[in-house]
Amino acid sequence: MGLRIHFVADPHGWCCMGLIVFVWLYNFVLIPKIVLFPHYEEGHIPGILIIIFYGIAIFCLVALVRASITDPGRLPENPKIPHGEREFWELCNKCNLMRPKRSHHCSRCGHCVRRMDHHCPWINNCVGEDNHWLFLQLCFYTELLTCYALMFSFCHYYYFLPLKKHNLDLFVVRHELAIMRLAAFMGITMFVGITGLFYTQLIGIITDTTSIEKMSNCCEEISRPRKPWQQTFSEVFGTRWKILWFIPFRQRQPLRVPYHFANHV
Repeated sequence: MGLRIHFVADPHGWCCMGLIVFVWLYNFVLIPKIVLFPHYEEGHIPGILIIIFYGIAIFCLVALVRASITDPGRLPENPKIPHGEREFWELCNKCNLMRPKRSHHCSRCGHCVRRMDHHCPWINNCVGEDNHWLFLQLCFYTELLTCYALMFSFCHYYYFLPLKKHNLDLFVVRHELAIMRLAAFMGITMFVGITGLFYTQLIGIITDTTSIEKMSNCCEEISRPRKPWQQTFSEVFGTRWKILWFIPFRQRQPLRVPYHFANHV
């Protein structure tokens, strides 16, 4: 499956995503400058911790960008319905086009998306079948990055030995306390928000239910065949190799599953 670029012209989404990028840049630049590099130079921490920080930050940024620009599963205007699968398709009452069951019409984007979970303003895109896995990686690496930054911010003041070398001409050193307080506030806010979102996403995948289906109460326990969590996660990430679930640089290939499982709603 080739990468299909998807761009949503939504000023509100641009502002939300710009705020996320600002928080990422703030931590990416200032945390190493104030905490990591000075303590590394004085021998308080090993260099591998700096490498891990930058690795997590890069994975987080890649997941953010790809989740934002990847086509979530937009349906074409004249989809080709395979013979024998017509019973698993339905007519959208908003755009009057045929779509697979479990698809949803996004009023903000103006088209139907396969297995749409929700429209997320923070990535300025829908979360659907083809980019749900990237959205999960974004939540996961954002959790790791905020925990990492908060942990080192705490250790900087309450655990590490005081720094001996200071360049008083640097702006970040003169305003260190204010900068670190703002970083802590943004970190705690992000951590609390992402934790709740990540939890609901994981529960949704385990139960094979999208956020829209939960809100519409269209998934009855009797009509939904149970699948093991490994199967539901493999379908979302497009592979049964669990190590690949954490790699945002690859291309997702949809798994072939029986239609009575894939279209149980």
